[in-house]
Amino acid sequence: MKIAQKYSHLNGEEYLIVHHKKLYEEIAETVESIDAGKFLTKESKEKTMSGKMLYSPVALNKAFNEKFNRLGWYESRYHYYITTEQRLLPELLALPYDMQKDFLISNGIKEPIASYKQTDFVKNQIAVEIQFGKYAFVAFDLFVKHLLFYSGGIINLGIEILPTKKMQSQMSSGVAYYEGEVYNVLRHGRNNPPVPLLILGIEP
Repeated sequence: MKIAQKYSHLNGEEYLIVHHKKLYEEIAETVESIDAGKFLTKESKEKTMSGKMLYSPVALNKAFNEKFNRLGWYESRYHYYITTEQRLLPELLALPYDMQKDFLISNGIKEPIASYKQTDFVKNQIAVEIQFGKYAFVAFDLFVKHLLFYSGGIINLGIEILPTKKMQSQMSSGVAYYEGEVYNVLRHGRNNPPVPLLILGIEP
């Protein structure tokens, strides 16, 4: 496979080139090492594509997981406590997880709610999400998950890897694609979401 298109949000690619050039090369080499032809294994049951062999998101994800894990990229979880009291948020976000519960209790929150978010791969404060899922999952990655990890000091950059429209046309309906998701980011303006991102569009 290859990186066919890329979009740098808030100088995401520039940050990667200056501070983590070898990791950028590692990501590109990982994409190039995937032989997409091996994953045309899903037989469509949709009326418009009945019997057609499509790219399997499950098999593709497994291949990427194995290759990234081999290179020292691993899942990361960010744990935090939730509050709907806006006045408490600035101080809460600045606290380590093991202090957040007591802080909320001391401010009148009787039963603080603990939560967490998980991201596919993190290495040297760079997060990578491989996304062959539905549109909603990508929007969550771009506008919630990467931002949460960034504001929590876990990452300095979020990378989203998506199929291009060319590849997506050979997948089940409803799968998100690069061009559509970059359009969604651009519609929100140059500074939203407020986290450096690099969105990569891949295809065979």
